[in-house]
Amino acid sequence: MNAPLLIELRTEELPPKALNNLGESLAAGVVEGLEKAQLISGVADYQVFAAPRRLGVLVQNVKPVQADQRMVKKGPSVAAGMKDGEPTKALLGFARSNQVEIDQLSQIDDGKQMVFAYEYTQAGQPLSALLSDILNLAIKKLPIPKVMHWGSSAYSFVRPVHGLVMLHGTETVAGSVLGLSSQNWTLGHRFLSEGRITFNHAADYAQQLLEQGKVVASFAERRARIEQSLSEAEQALHAQVAYAEGLLDEVTALVEWPVVLQAGFDERFLQVPQECLILTMQQNQKYFPLLNSEGKLINRFLLVSNLQTENPVHIIHGNERVLRARLADAEFFYLQDQKTSLASRLSRLENVVYHNKLGSQAERVQRITQLATAIAPLLGVDVNKAARAAELAKADLLTDMVGEFPELQGTMGKYYALHDGEDTNVAVAIEQHYWPRFASDALPDNLLGTVVALADKLETLLGIWGIGLIPTGDKDPYALRRSTLGILRMLMQHNLALTPLIQAAFDTFPAGKLAANTVSEVAEFMQARLAILLQNNYAQDVVAAVLAGNVENLGELEARLAAVTQFKRLDEATALIAANKRVHNLLKKVDISALPAMATTLLQQQDEQNLYQATEQVAIKIQAALKQQNFVQALAELTGIKEKVDTFFTNVMVMDENEAIRNNRLALLLFLSHQMNAVADIALLNE
Repeated sequence: MNAPLLIELRTEELPPKALNNLGESLAAGVVEGLEKAQLISGVADYQVFAAPRRLGVLVQNVKPVQADQRMVKKGPSVAAGMKDGEPTKALLGFARSNQVEIDQLSQIDDGKQMVFAYEYTQAGQPLSALLSDILNLAIKKLPIPKVMHWGSSAYSFVRPVHGLVMLHGTETVAGSVLGLSSQNWTLGHRFLSEGRITFNHAADYAQQLLEQGKVVASFAERRARIEQSLSEAEQALHAQVAYAEGLLDEVTALVEWPVVLQAGFDERFLQVPQECLILTMQQNQKYFPLLNSEGKLINRFLLVSNLQTENPVHIIHGNERVLRARLADAEFFYLQDQKTSLASRLSRLENVVYHNKLGSQAERVQRITQLATAIAPLLGVDVNKAARAAELAKADLLTDMVGEFPELQGTMGKYYALHDGEDTNVAVAIEQHYWPRFASDALPDNLLGTVVALADKLETLLGIWGIGLIPTGDKDPYALRRSTLGILRMLMQHNLALTPLIQAAFDTFPAGKLAANTVSEVAEFMQARLAILLQNNYAQDVVAAVLAGNVENLGELEARLAAVTQFKRLDEATALIAANKRVHNLLKKVDISALPAMATTLLQQQDEQNLYQATEQVAIKIQAALKQQNFVQALAELTGIKEKVDTFFTNVMVMDENEAIRNNRLALLLFLSHQMNAVADIALLNE
């Protein structure tokens, strides 16, 4: 009879950052194995369990025995199996290997030829004969970077395993995995539960663990409970939780029975920049800081305990005591760092290696400063302020606070620059020159920050690429793809040209330091990344058409893409795209740079005269629209010459025997092509 199947591996504390993935992967592997063995009735329906000391899965509608299966073993082809009416050695050997007579074999078509085959019915195997192998295979497929051995056992897993449950309905499925025999019991919470928890039915697993074991076995349910408790605490304190990416998942993976508690710390620590305090609480202690309505840190925080007591005061005070020591360290670093100005630290950057092929951080700062002063005029930024911000941008790498918390580089530079009396915009630029830090992160919100951010990322990209450390596959240790994405987003926002900046960045390095083809390779790489970025919002052919136009000022891209997308919807678009492709193909056959200027006196036929006049008129309108960056109008003007283009190709032989006439007609098509592709290369659009 079909019944739910429960599998649980009871372990020592599993790595929290990998817990959920381990649970999902184990469950998926088990279900895949059951499906391949045809042991699941209907569509697979299963529940994943992942808690600090256990991984499990509950699969519904699992069969106790496989259905009988019709098996087919293919042998030699009919042509190779019979010669002159007699069976060959190949056919005799095939029959003997299957312990049957020749007349018990059938002939089937395998899709290529007729072959001999042995067809038979294989009795279905019981679940108990298959489950251990299915689970072992699922375990082997788990994404475990480093395994452990325990005791004298020859087995290995991400953490030592101490218990195995394999329960089908009410029946324990006999089997052995990782040296453990299956059973129908487990242990609950390390402190809140006592003794064994015996399961009478697989479906009772989660409920019994909850009630008897004080364990919320489902990762998703545990996470939801924590999130709900945090929300209730927020409302009670009229505050909001400062979530760090991944913190909620990590805390969920650390507790079996989550209890959210409130605690506090001395107000004096609020004099330290809140980013330091928040990072200390989140990263070191896995606490949830609280912010007021203005986004300012308050001296209260939330913690998630794995214990439930009538009076949690000792838990709260213990956590407060630990946090006090951490915050005192942060306070000490902050006060010590302020005794030395950022500017006075610059000489020490000469002793900090950036890369053995690219020199010290001091040399890098010189390059960033040179590039920043070149970019500043393009955005109307004061060159002296750009130089000062770039000069100080990396100075906080030598501070105690950044040494303890590298994530605060730039942020601490801002605070220390303000303390030193530097210009406010310079201080903000020091912080924001690292922006965007990741794909969806905010761009710098002031122009000075944009200047230094561009200089920093371009220097990194050109330098690392130029010494041969090019991203390959999923390997990108210097995050060049991320830097490229940030550069492109900033260039698009501020309508800047890409190629001159790549060259300017290359020129900041000493001659011969970087590979000679670095500029062209980086430009090609960035164009490819730009296409990927734009394809998030626009069709691939539209992106290809616009980028083929070699748009220099990237701020125009969005408008051009939108215009081309709208153009494709026009009734005339299909014919114009086809005509443009035909023009492309004709011009490919000649050296267009050698074509003479078009002469109206050589336009012999009325249809080519009409096309020239129409193109000349539309060219004026297109150029006027382009000056206004009205790309929709520029493309719309093309509809006015559609009929002239169609008639020209119907009645005029472009490749005339007379060379002068032929070249003149090609020159006319080149003139037409310039107008048709003024916004984008529409020949690349799908018709």
